[in-house]
Amino acid sequence: MSRHAESASVSAVELLVKYLEIEGVECVFGIPGGPLMPLYEALYASGRVRPILAKHEEGAAFMADGYARAGRGLGVCCATSGPGATNLATGVASAYADSIPLLVLTAQVATSAFAKGAAQDGTIHGVDVVEMFKPMTKLSTMLVSGEKMGDIVRLAIRTAMTGRKGPVHLNLPADFAAQKVPARVVAPERFRPMPLSFDRDAVRGASQRLLRARKPAMLVGHGVNLSGANAEVKQLAERLSLPVATSPKAKGAFPEDHLLSMGVLGFAGSPRADACFLSGDVDALLVVGCGLGELSTHTWDQRLQPTSCLIQIDIDPEQIGRNYPTSIAIVGDAKACLRELLYQVERDSQWMERPDRRPRAAIQSLRDAHPRCLAPEAALSSCVPIKPQRLVHEMQQRLPSDALLFVDIGNCMAWALHYLQILEPNGFHINLGMGAMGHAGAAAIGAKLAAPDRPVVAFLGDAAFAMNGMEIHTAVDHEVPVVWIVANNGGHGMVYHGEKRQFG
Repeated sequence: MSRHAESASVSAVELLVKYLEIEGVECVFGIPGGPLMPLYEALYASGRVRPILAKHEEGAAFMADGYARAGRGLGVCCATSGPGATNLATGVASAYADSIPLLVLTAQVATSAFAKGAAQDGTIHGVDVVEMFKPMTKLSTMLVSGEKMGDIVRLAIRTAMTGRKGPVHLNLPADFAAQKVPARVVAPERFRPMPLSFDRDAVRGASQRLLRARKPAMLVGHGVNLSGANAEVKQLAERLSLPVATSPKAKGAFPEDHLLSMGVLGFAGSPRADACFLSGDVDALLVVGCGLGELSTHTWDQRLQPTSCLIQIDIDPEQIGRNYPTSIAIVGDAKACLRELLYQVERDSQWMERPDRRPRAAIQSLRDAHPRCLAPEAALSSCVPIKPQRLVHEMQQRLPSDALLFVDIGNCMAWALHYLQILEPNGFHINLGMGAMGHAGAAAIGAKLAAPDRPVVAFLGDAAFAMNGMEIHTAVDHEVPVVWIVANNGGHGMVYHGEKRQFG
C-alpha cells in the first residue's frame, strides 16, 4: 500500500476494511445480522480479511482479545444491532481491563428508521449501545456520515493502539456504511506515530537511587508484556542483581527458572516472592508496568513499601502513586524507559561509588531457604481422582517451551499461577483485570489464528468451559487446532471452597 493511495470510490465500510488490511488484521470475529451485512459484503470483496463465525458474540470478543494478545496487534470483533451488541459487553470490558487493543464494530439500523420503533434499534431511541460501551472503551462513537469513515477509523485505531492500549467501539448505521466515498487510505505511520518519550531527570534519579541501594528489587507487571520489554527487564535485573517478582497477570514476563526470579507475588504466588518482597529489607523497589492492585500486593500489604525509595514506571500516569507513595515517577512506555534506564545506569556507574550490595550468593540462599511452591510432593501424587498439582505437573512436562497457554478464572488459575513454571515471555495469558469466566476457551482460538506456528492450549474448569464451550464448534468449522484441558470438579470450585472457609 502506498503512503497515500486513491482510486475509484468504494463503500464507506469497504474503506474501513482497507484500513484493517494495512493494519495487518487477518481475521474479524463475529456473528452477522441484517444491518451488519454491508460489513460482511466488504470482507468478502476484500478476500484478505477472514470472517470468523463465532457461536456467541461474547466468544467473538474473547477471540479478538486472544488474537490481539498473541499477535501483539489489533483485534477486531463485530456484532449486529441490539442484542448482538449487548452480548459483546463482557468481552469488551475484559479487554479494557487488561489494556488489549480491540476495534469493536456494531451495526445500527438505517438512519431513516431512527425514532420509529425499528427492530433492534440501538440508538438513544432504543437501547443506546454507543453510551453502553463508553465506560468500557477508550472511545465509543457512531459513524455520522459515510464521508467521515476515514477520519473516524483513523481516530479509532489511533486511540486503540497508542498510549495505554484498549478497545474502541464504532457503531455503523447501515445506510451510512453503504455510502460511496473516495478510496483514500493513509498509512499507519502517518496518522498514529508511536511516542517513546520519557522524563530524563526522573530516569537519572532512578538510576542513582538503584545504584546507591543495598537491597534493591524489581516487580514486573502486565505492562512489560504489552510493551515487549522483557529483554530490557532481564538485562537490568542482571546488571544490578535485582531479585524479580511478577504480578499474577505478568507470570512469565521474567523467566521463572532464572537465579533472580522470585516467582509470582500476590494471589496464588510463591512463598519465595513473599519472603523477599514483604521482608521489610527492600530499600529500593522498581515497579514496571504494574498498577499495584489487590491481586499483585496481597490486598495492598504495606510491607511491600520499600524502606527508602519506590520507583514506578507506567505508561498511564493515573496508575502511578495510586496505592503506594512513589518517590520517583517515570511516565512512558516500559521498553523505552527501561532501555534509557539501562544506558543511564552504565553512565552513572562510571563515577558513582556503590555501597556493599546484596551478593548473588545471598539471593541464592534466599531461594534455598524458601520453596518456590507449597506441597511440591503433591505434584507426584498417584491419587484418584487426580490431584490438581499432579495435573499441572503433567502439563509442565508436556507443554512445549513456545506454547501459548490461556488460563481461565477459577481454581485452575490458582493451580497454574502457583505450580507452573513459565520460561518464555508472552506464553501465559489470563484475564485477571475483569476476571471473566469463559475467556480462555474462546481466546485460545483467536490466539491460534494470530500465531498459527505456536501450540495453543486453554486450561479451564468445567464451569468456565460450560460458559463458552460452544466455541469449539467455531474451531472445528475453521480448522483451528487448539487443545482444551478441562479440570472437572463438578461445579464452581473456587466459590465452593470460599463458602466452606467462610461459613463452614
